[in-house]
Amino acid sequence: MTTQPRRDQLRDNLNRTREAIAAACSDAGRSPDSVRLIAVTKTFPAADAAALVELGQADLGENRDQEAAPKAAALAAAGLHPVWHFVGQLQRNKAKSVAAYADWVHSVDRAPLATALGNAASAHGRSLNALIQVSLDGDTARGGTPVADLAALAETIAAAPALTLKGVMAVAPLGWEPAEAFALLARCSETVQRVDPGATEISAGMSGDYRTAIFAGATMVRLGRNVLGERESMA
Repeated sequence: MTTQPRRDQLRDNLNRTREAIAAACSDAGRSPDSVRLIAVTKTFPAADAAALVELGQADLGENRDQEAAPKAAALAAAGLHPVWHFVGQLQRNKAKSVAAYADWVHSVDRAPLATALGNAASAHGRSLNALIQVSLDGDTARGGTPVADLAALAETIAAAPALTLKGVMAVAPLGWEPAEAFALLARCSETVQRVDPGATEISAGMSGDYRTAIFAGATMVRLGRNVLGERESMA
């Protein structure tokens, strides 16, 4: 259970973050409703995640199954059911576990993973929203499919049972200007929409570059520090 001072801190951080997103949307000539905040709770306790849900934050993000699975279970046991977004690199052998609790997977980057997730979701009697993680610079060691392979992977996901192709995700590569990276991601989104016109989601932008991502058309921003603070302060 979270303490009242921590709950107050989370509430204030959440309000400031939402206001900052709304201001960025206004500056970009967009509606605040066009951008979804994913509060990334990795390394923070389930009590913090629960407090955020109770404060009205519906979307939570995690990037490691070994942390996310028990956290999702803890919240479910407390009667809390946020929309869980798996945002980290994912190994195929974790597909069965992730498909049991995640509502969105932002990091689908290869056909075997898509197949494994689709089969696992079907086995659980669930469906998953899938975003293709794009390697904008072609360095797939950090996750993501090369831009040249994007359309083929989109077709694989669109045909997979229990998966719904929703759009694209990327992290700005090291050494790139975020504006350049997110402009390329916007073009990647157009490629995916040629496969499925409904796949319009763009997951882009973290604490240091989310305003730039919003200007480039991001529909989801993945923020942790803004909402939860620095991990060191929780010692």
